[in-house]
Amino acid sequence: MSKNFLFALILLSSFFSFSQNQYTFKGKLVSKTTNVPLESATIYLTREKDSAVLEYTISNKKGEFELKVAPQNSATTLKISYIKLETFKKRFETIDSNIDLGSIELAEQDAQIEEVVVNVEAPPIRIKKDTLEFNAASFKLRPDANVESLLKQLPGVEIDADGKITVNGKEVNQILVNGKPFFDKDGKVALQNLPSTMINKVQVTDTKTKKEEKTGTNAASNNASINLTIDEKKNKGFFGKAMGGYGTDKRYESSGIINYFKNKTKVSVLASANNINSVGFSMDEVFDNMGGGRNGSKLWVNNDGSYWYNGQNFGSSNGITESNLIGANYSDEYFKKVDFSSSFFHSGTNNKNSNKTNRTNLLPTGTFTTNSNSDTETDTKYNNFDFTADVKIDSTFSIVFEPKISQNDRKNYSDSKSASYENGTLLNDFTSKNYTESTNKAFQNTTTLTKTFRKKGRSVSLVLDNENNSNEDRSKINSQTNFYQSTDPSDIRDQISKSKTKFDNYIATFEYLEPITDSLNVKLGTQFNHSYNQNVNETYDFDATTNAYSAQNDLLTAAYQSKTNELYTYAGVSMNKSKYNFNIELGTTSINNVNNSDYLGIATRLDKNFMLPKANFYGSYKFSKSKNIWFNYYLNYNVPSATQLLPIENLSNPLNTIIGNADLNINKTHSAYLSYRDYDYATRSGYGFWSGINYNESEVTSISVFDQNRKRNTTYVNVSGTNNAWFGIYWNKSIKKEKMNYRYELRLNNNFSYDKGFVNGDMFTSSTYSIGPNARFTYEWTDKITISPSYNFNKQFVNYNNYTLDKTNFYTHKLNVQITTFWPKKWTFGNDFGYNYNSNLGSGFKKDFYLWNTSLAYSFYKDKFLAKVKVYDLLNQNQSNRRTVSETAITDEENVVLKRYVMFSITYKIHMFDSKEKKEGRRFMMM
Repeated sequence: MSKNFLFALILLSSFFSFSQNQYTFKGKLVSKTTNVPLESATIYLTREKDSAVLEYTISNKKGEFELKVAPQNSATTLKISYIKLETFKKRFETIDSNIDLGSIELAEQDAQIEEVVVNVEAPPIRIKKDTLEFNAASFKLRPDANVESLLKQLPGVEIDADGKITVNGKEVNQILVNGKPFFDKDGKVALQNLPSTMINKVQVTDTKTKKEEKTGTNAASNNASINLTIDEKKNKGFFGKAMGGYGTDKRYESSGIINYFKNKTKVSVLASANNINSVGFSMDEVFDNMGGGRNGSKLWVNNDGSYWYNGQNFGSSNGITESNLIGANYSDEYFKKVDFSSSFFHSGTNNKNSNKTNRTNLLPTGTFTTNSNSDTETDTKYNNFDFTADVKIDSTFSIVFEPKISQNDRKNYSDSKSASYENGTLLNDFTSKNYTESTNKAFQNTTTLTKTFRKKGRSVSLVLDNENNSNEDRSKINSQTNFYQSTDPSDIRDQISKSKTKFDNYIATFEYLEPITDSLNVKLGTQFNHSYNQNVNETYDFDATTNAYSAQNDLLTAAYQSKTNELYTYAGVSMNKSKYNFNIELGTTSINNVNNSDYLGIATRLDKNFMLPKANFYGSYKFSKSKNIWFNYYLNYNVPSATQLLPIENLSNPLNTIIGNADLNINKTHSAYLSYRDYDYATRSGYGFWSGINYNESEVTSISVFDQNRKRNTTYVNVSGTNNAWFGIYWNKSIKKEKMNYRYELRLNNNFSYDKGFVNGDMFTSSTYSIGPNARFTYEWTDKITISPSYNFNKQFVNYNNYTLDKTNFYTHKLNVQITTFWPKKWTFGNDFGYNYNSNLGSGFKKDFYLWNTSLAYSFYKDKFLAKVKVYDLLNQNQSNRRTVSETAITDEENVVLKRYVMFSITYKIHMFDSKEKKEGRRFMMM
């Protein structure tokens, strides 16, 4: 079938689906007892022969509703559901005209019936007091669909190309399974690997801390949490899948996950290994671990291809990475009083890269250029164990423990060289061959103790946080720096450097909450924060007489330490009404900061003391159950580091000497955020905006002066009045016509920043504005095809004052089209095509490139096996060129990038939830 014919067929199908005659059910819902209109009742139409949900809607604040449906020749039933009220039902033999149901009264449900568990059909969507709940069975999907596919079908839920999930415009930062994390709270493993048929309910609430959960207070964050409840019939058994593949250029990939669920007990093990830059864990249904366009769906992965976990960064956006990962997750409930969940991960990566950089350094008197090349190889091994134990002492007292333990071992080898020129004259050059081994150990824990009392709303809480990090580096340094514009001697180093850093932080927060009325509460609290930083550097030069690294280099040997004690006492008031809620917190913080250093045998001490006001306010107003506005303001302080404060020279970089400034003031930032969201479930459309600003009343920044060799001398100063602000708007709409689904989304992002900096000692200012409209459209013909094009445009304008440049601007285009077909039956054909254009790249760099990934899969042996052939970068155009414009330089950079390869793979799926599947599984394993 030709592509043109297929495209024409799709358009014809779309047109036909839109042009069908539709009929409208309408009416108004009121309470029989109070005669008050019923907002957010669920109205839905089911087909009698198979109970399939044909259409549904939600009543507005006036209790009115309209439900548009296609003509029906078979029997259907209209149902209206509202919490604690009797369900309304009306049967229709056919639907061939508009129907006005008039005013419908819903009576209160019998209190005795509420106590009895009955098998009642759940409505597709239900809006409770603070929970949005979807009935998974009401949304029809492919038989092998995962949870991610289910979420994409839910009204108001959006998943972008980077895997970020929003519900009614609110970003989701936590996904739980039966109330507990599944490997990690971001939920990426659950989304890709849990079958949608296992899910009973999808519940959306505001994300709360453990203290907020236990005391029943409102969420301070503006994020959402998704909880997936498992169908009781599917909560016993094994399920999982394994995949292995090998391709051209010795490329390989493998991954697997196995899960055992039995009521409260859940055990899962996963593993992956590949050399195709896929760090973390992914089992994408179409592309598996293959990168490009769909990277955001991988576990923990950033947009640049690296990933973060427990405060550590792994992988790299540059070069070629070989990685492996193994993890386990276990959760259970002990003695009906202890909820327990835990996870363990071990990962390893090897990254190799060659980098070429051309940097134009901007000075008030002109420019000079630095050209550099480097080859690097980095090996990383990481282990992490964390668990959560929720101990319920009784119905009013609980203790929650959340410890995390990790260790990161890293080895890095680099071979680099650079040279700087001004008007064709050589200023300096640099060569080095360095090797570093480092070990980082970390322990973090949050213990939350909460006690509630007989009087509703009264509670006390104690939250204990600690973070303990230690890092040891051992480096072998061979470098030579030559200076050509003065009589300064060459800087030649053959050294061993040892560095030990330690960071300890302890926070204790006690809070008492007292209700004044049912909705008004006051609170009194105090928080004590103790932090300790230590940095010890020892450097030894090679001694030819002893043939060992035994001569201590006093200029590169130093010890720093910093202690900070902060006492914050506050009082607050909160109001929680059905329409609005707010929290105001005011207090005073006392900060004592002590810095010490030992350098060249001289001990230096510097004390800083501050007494400052603090404020925090957040609140929201609900215009309706789906329309609200949210606001937050807080005042934050940050003490400069010991290296920024102490007047001690740091000579570790031959081309940049750094010295602290004892007169620095504290960093002081005002932050405000405002958002408005509205989603109309009747029309399945939503819109909203968000905006925010960070205003720096005082900010520490660096100031550098270049000598005639263009070697820098850097210190730090305070600036004020800098800020960054942002504003965005969005609109989305979903249309469902039988098996046809359409989704539209438009967004506009705006960012503004005002900065102050220094070039060769002279201060300049810069104003940056960027605008980024983007659009997405998704067409889905269930079981047949999904087409999802998206377009992103971004333009940035920068204006300078008292700077080498007056202004600069550039723009980027990103066009992506994802097409996946599931026809003919058992075949899956996926294409991920992207076009990127960057006007900011310098001469000699290609400004645009295409990235096309494709996959063809066939399912066989009762759909337990899936054979695939995949091609990454089909056009062989992938590249990693970029230009960065900063306050002091314009940098063009080129790195090694993964190029075209072909991969053959096979996937095996296992599902054993009942005796029949178990027998089939055993029979297969015996073959």
